[in-house]
Order: sequence, then C-alpha cells, then structure tokens
Amino acid sequence: MAPLVLDRLNVVTSGDLASDVTAVLLHGWTMDLTTWDRVAAALPGRVVRYDVRGHGRSDGFTGTIAELADDLAAVIEECAPSGRVVLAGHSLGGMTIMALAEQRPELFSRVSGVALIATSCGDLPALSFVEKVAGRWLGRRPKVGFGRWLAPGLRVTFGRRPSWADVRAAAVMAGNTSGAAFVGIREELTLHQRREALAVLSDVPTVVMAGSWDVLTPLRHSRVLASALPSAEFVIYPKTGHMLPLERSADVARRIAALM
Repeated sequence: MAPLVLDRLNVVTSGDLASDVTAVLLHGWTMDLTTWDRVAAALPGRVVRYDVRGHGRSDGFTGTIAELADDLAAVIEECAPSGRVVLAGHSLGGMTIMALAEQRPELFSRVSGVALIATSCGDLPALSFVEKVAGRWLGRRPKVGFGRWLAPGLRVTFGRRPSWADVRAAAVMAGNTSGAAFVGIREELTLHQRREALAVLSDVPTVVMAGSWDVLTPLRHSRVLASALPSAEFVIYPKTGHMLPLERSADVARRIAALM
C-alpha cells in the first residue's frame, strides 16, 4: 500500500537522515508542506513533511480524514520504518493524527511525542449557505486559483501585525489547492468527532498549542483538547491567530524539538 500512496504524494525528507527519531509534520487545510519551512529547519533529527492529497504538489484527488490517516500511516511505514516518531499536526494535520489514533492505535507504541497545533477534536461549524453555493463551483476547478486575491481574506486567520510575506504565502498555498480538496475537506471538518480517540495519546508526551485570536479553531477547541489530555502541556499564544507554524515558528520548533 505504501509505495502506491507515496507515488501520489509529494514527500520531502530533511535533517539528520541517520537519526533514530523522525518528526513527521502535517500541514493544515488549504496549506502545503512549505508551511513548515522555518520549523523544519530548526529541528534536530530526521524531518518528514508531505503535501496532503489535493494540496501543493500532491495529486488533485481528495478523501476523508480517515483516508488522510491512512496516508499518514503509509508515510510513517515507508519513511520512518524504525526508531522513534514525533507527530506534529497543524489544524487538519492535528485532526489526521487523531484519526490515526482512532484507526491504528498500535502505531503509537513508537510515537514518543505529539504536538497538536491550532486544531480541534470536533464540533466545528457546519457549512454556510454561501460556502455550499461556492463549493459547487469550486469543486469543479482543478485548482482554486486566485491566490493573490485571497490574501485580504486570509489576513483574518492571522493574529496581530502578521508578516505580509506570510499572509501572501498562505494565499498562494490556498490558491494551489485543488477545488475538490478545498470543498471535500471543508465538508469533512463538519463530520470530525474524535474526542474519544485522544485516549490513545494519554500516555504520550503531548503539547497543545493555541492562538488566542484563532478564528478557525477558536481557543475553546484547544481547551477541550487540554481537558481531555490533562498531562499535556497547554500553550496559549496571546494575540496570535490560526497560523502558528508561520506566526510563532521559532517557539513551535522549540516545543516540537523538546519532544524529540
């Protein structure tokens, strides 16, 4: 299964390839692996990143969050077949880690740390009427496009005084997302209910990171994660939005490195 999956995903491995610990970094919806550029460069050990289905340079097919967890399992089995693994997921990436815990709990015997960044275990809002109408049109597009026009709208997903280079980079990533993935994953977010799966992480060192001004996965969602994982470290970044790997890259890297 793994070779077929990896043929369709853009996977990048960097860092100390001989290390016995591998950090696997999972990006959020409408982003791509470059979200992690600054974080990856600051981590010890081996680092594996990949573009989720329909995002970045991965094939333009889409799938459920459960299928994204299957992809994650395949990446781990192929790119980190031995040694310790640290999983870090931003937004959709965090949800994919929860789905992996639900579906393949045995894999977590090798997981020595988890970072859940600006994410949620469920109860995200349903699609609005406007989103449904726009989705019928976007779903037929090979790419969302309009990257440069998306920047003003994406500004709200950042916190106070973001770097406009980061906002523009996020807009380019969103524009490169396939229409099918843009629509399909958004619908999947409304179905994501995986609080019970967090029990698999109860004995795994975990850090939950949240921006106090996050409008996509508001702070209350991270508080639910922290309450379900009472031994986890819970970090709140004041006046910071949803894009923590870009907005607080140095500290995010430091906390992932501590798990490695």
